[in-house]
Amino acid sequence: MADMSVLQDGSGLAAGREQAPAYRRVEELLKAERCVILDGGIATELGRRLPDAERGRDEALWGTWALVHNADVVRDVHRSYVEQGCDVISTNTWGLTAEMQSQRTGHLAPLHWMDIARRGVEVGREAIEQAGRKDEVALAFSINGDIDGPARREFIELLPRTFEDHPPDLILLETITLIRDQLTLAAIEALVATGIPVWTSFRRCRHGVCGVFGQHWGGPEGDEFGRAARRLDEVGVQALLINCLPPDHVPGMLPWLRDFTDLPLGVYPNLGYFTDDGWSFDKTVDGEQYGEMAAVWRQEGAQIIGGCCGTRPEHVAGARARVRDMPPGSRAVAEAANGTGNGAMDRGLSPDPSSRPWSDARGRRLYPLEMPEIVCESGVFVPTHGSFLVWKYLFQNHIGEGKRCLDIGCGTGMLAIELARNGAEHVHAIDIDRRAVANTLSNAFRNGVADRITGEAIDLYPWVPKDHYDVVVASLYQMPVDPYEQPNSHRPLDFWGRNLLDHLFTLLPKLLAQGGVAYVMQLSILGQERTAELLAEGGFQSRVVDFEFFAFHSLFEQRKEQIDRVEELSDAYHLRFRDEDVMVAYLLEVTPA
Repeated sequence: MADMSVLQDGSGLAAGREQAPAYRRVEELLKAERCVILDGGIATELGRRLPDAERGRDEALWGTWALVHNADVVRDVHRSYVEQGCDVISTNTWGLTAEMQSQRTGHLAPLHWMDIARRGVEVGREAIEQAGRKDEVALAFSINGDIDGPARREFIELLPRTFEDHPPDLILLETITLIRDQLTLAAIEALVATGIPVWTSFRRCRHGVCGVFGQHWGGPEGDEFGRAARRLDEVGVQALLINCLPPDHVPGMLPWLRDFTDLPLGVYPNLGYFTDDGWSFDKTVDGEQYGEMAAVWRQEGAQIIGGCCGTRPEHVAGARARVRDMPPGSRAVAEAANGTGNGAMDRGLSPDPSSRPWSDARGRRLYPLEMPEIVCESGVFVPTHGSFLVWKYLFQNHIGEGKRCLDIGCGTGMLAIELARNGAEHVHAIDIDRRAVANTLSNAFRNGVADRITGEAIDLYPWVPKDHYDVVVASLYQMPVDPYEQPNSHRPLDFWGRNLLDHLFTLLPKLLAQGGVAYVMQLSILGQERTAELLAEGGFQSRVVDFEFFAFHSLFEQRKEQIDRVEELSDAYHLRFRDEDVMVAYLLEVTPA
């Protein structure tokens, strides 16, 4: 009998029980930053060794059938993984919950399901001892953790009674899809209360619930799974893994989870899936190739690595040889290793095209585009083609990281927010319209960057800058105006449409820090020569880093005669295609000459 001298809970197991020597070894490996090696597929390996077994067509029944009728073969499969150097092997009991719920247990007679659970532990122990690795290899009791109703919850809560005499070293709740209120966490808490370490594993990727083929289903959930991971940490789960999904869906998942939890993280994907015609396996991946994939997961921070359906001892051996003494990677290493998201494709796997969105060289999603969440308040200028041009360049080139930045004419705050999202130390957003400043600050809050953005209502003409900035961005209003149509005001007549732009150029010597750079949008209907002249007077030079075509909308059509007049008197220009007028929006990079 187990030592019951410490406090017990209702299951008969000690809540403060001492951990098994083999599990303590697992913890020591994790503490020493050595990769813990989990076993590979059990049921699929049994299927290879017992191809003619009477298992019907339901793979959920297969594992326990073999445990009842061919325990020697189950033991041999366990031992094959132990001999390949695994640190943890799992019992052949994953399908027990589904059988109890469906009551399809005729093949188990005359044994009760609790006896089958005990037999699973006994057979696993025997395999470890026969391989001469007692107290070295931890035995995990494997169970399908997808608790979809009160019946499965009750089953999980009763399960600890089977462990009173011969407990496993840990409990592994596998292939969970959803965290259901009043079911999943309650069952997990009941297992944690036994004092036996509990690991949970989910069939999840960055895009949500993920099937064995890599398909996704379910509604949008944002960071719901990440927040669930945090709750698992709080209730006492000791490791969080993902399993039974295609290998090419693993990249990016572990760094994402790391934002939510400090639990040890692991991964064991599949190389096979069950069909109406039986098991189908990916035969293109050998042990060495699986080891190379494991190295990518290790770079992303995996601390536990193994395999699920279709993986074999040779795959686990390949992973162990490659990652056992490989240090876990940092987030920066992970991003560098997975920048293109093509790691699995480079190793010959065939991902589901619908599961891989278009992305850029930094791994950022391009479809749909990772735009900031922008609400355009009433009375505030809606972003124009020129603003989008500037935003695109900031996004593509990750402008602003670690810099002090200024957004002139902030409007809705789209540019200021992108600078902050790129890692700017601080962004100051200014606009003559107080409503625009307020709109910018509210949008900054919506995008989670309000702590690094300040705003101020400023009239650019009388403004005397007091600070210097590493990066200045500006997408200012530019429109030639006929003096006879412009009402009298304190502002100078904007015959050329350049007033704001030219004033900005004269301010740059007072705005830019040493080595600073300005990104300024200019329309072709203003002309280049005057820009070059003013910049040279201030000690600056410019080059075009991007451009975009900008069709005349109604406001420009209303000013068409004045635009034509400016073009006759300067080097300003626009293009015409039949009846369509099109200007060019240039993005200038302004630096000291």
